[in-house]
Amino acid sequence: MAREELEVLVTMNQHLGERARAARVRLELTQAQVALRIGLATEVYGRIERGHMTPSLPALMRMCRVLELEANALLGFDLAAPPPWLKPVAERTRVRPAFDSFLQVVERLTRRQVRALADLAQCMLPSVETRPERTPRPVDASEDPPV
Repeated sequence: MAREELEVLVTMNQHLGERARAARVRLELTQAQVALRIGLATEVYGRIERGHMTPSLPALMRMCRVLELEANALLGFDLAAPPPWLKPVAERTRVRPAFDSFLQVVERLTRRQVRALADLAQCMLPSVETRPERTPRPVDASEDPPV
């Protein structure tokens, strides 16, 4: 998953969790009560509410029923502006294609090659002050499998 997609997912999860918690508090229910009614373990529902987990679509639908919310409200689409976790399409289309291509190449490198590439990139930084000090590590032949 690309970093930008992960950031959107984390922000969406946090937003959904905040909305779910507010609805639960409004209904004067405990996490355990909501979890039981949704059919989830209390710990799982707690992770959803804290924004650490994305509910499945069936679980999301059950959450809406139990919390007396529409899915649009739970996800933030009831706002006049787009929900805070949803970036405008124009912003997403400006993704750096060259960087994405570079990452695809890096994913096929061995650990040793990735380290060499990182060292090369460090050397390309403008000055010594901006580069963190690194001590050379002995090369281990067992580190050749792809990352």
